[in-house]
Amino acid sequence: MAMAAIRREGRRFTPLVSSPNPTFNAIRSTLAPSEEQIGLGVRSISTQIVRNRMKSVKNIQKITKAMKMVAASKLRAIQVRAENSRGLWQPFTALLGDTPSVNVKKNVIVTISSDKGLCGGINSTSVKISRALHKINAGPDSECKYVILGEKGKAQLIRDSKKDIELSMTELQKNFLNYTQVSVIADDILKNVEFDALRIVFNKFQSVVSFLPTTSTVLSPEIVERESEAGGKIGDLDSYEIEGGETKSEVLQNLSEFQFSCVMFNAVLENACSEQGARMSAMDSSSRNAGDMLDRLTLTYNRTRQASITTELTEIISGASALEG
Repeated sequence: MAMAAIRREGRRFTPLVSSPNPTFNAIRSTLAPSEEQIGLGVRSISTQIVRNRMKSVKNIQKITKAMKMVAASKLRAIQVRAENSRGLWQPFTALLGDTPSVNVKKNVIVTISSDKGLCGGINSTSVKISRALHKINAGPDSECKYVILGEKGKAQLIRDSKKDIELSMTELQKNFLNYTQVSVIADDILKNVEFDALRIVFNKFQSVVSFLPTTSTVLSPEIVERESEAGGKIGDLDSYEIEGGETKSEVLQNLSEFQFSCVMFNAVLENACSEQGARMSAMDSSSRNAGDMLDRLTLTYNRTRQASITTELTEIISGASALEG
């Protein structure tokens, strides 16, 4: 029984145990593997290692479940405001139009991304569309610059387009998003960036599991007036009467700035809503994967433990039979 207790503590104690009976020592030496045998490839999985890994996976699963619940609560709060904000920019689109195919010299791409990760491919999608727009609009007779909102979009675009980044802002969602905050950001962009066309890239929220990459185009007052005189898609602008002492150029200036702030407000809310939905789906998938991994580790732990018990019983029975003989 003393030998069995020693074997339960671990085989590393085996060389430390001695007995006055030489026959018993010879039997023990044949049953316990030597250090040379272990070094030559006799391997066994420690139940303690498996237990520690199971504990780590359980902790990760708890974290992902908590992050999923937090994302769900934030999604419900932002979704209603994002849907209500769609009514702000629609009248301006009906009046001033949204012409992504307009040919101008100074293009500015406003890429809206998130500050945090763990939300699927939402940021990579915005960056890919921004790079494609930059490739289309950049040329010998035209220039194309970036304005980046969010840390993740900045980290990706700075690798190959550092010289084209005109302005970058981060931590937009650190405080509660409202129109005043977004209008200050829009005013900062209008003051520091020269443009003929602003192309806003964001992800429009559709459902928890899907979002639609979207591009909205806001033209400068000069380009709006030029397109209106050319009789394009916004050629009906002259059918409206202007009251007051303001000229047509001043009215277009005010409308263009207000349109940009409204489109930005909706774009930031839509992207934030899509971010929380994508994070909710990603954390749900991570929790399920952690559960599957935990099941596999539990099976491995049970098999290892059963094999260890069987080995100990075999050694005890073999030792007792040898002593009786």
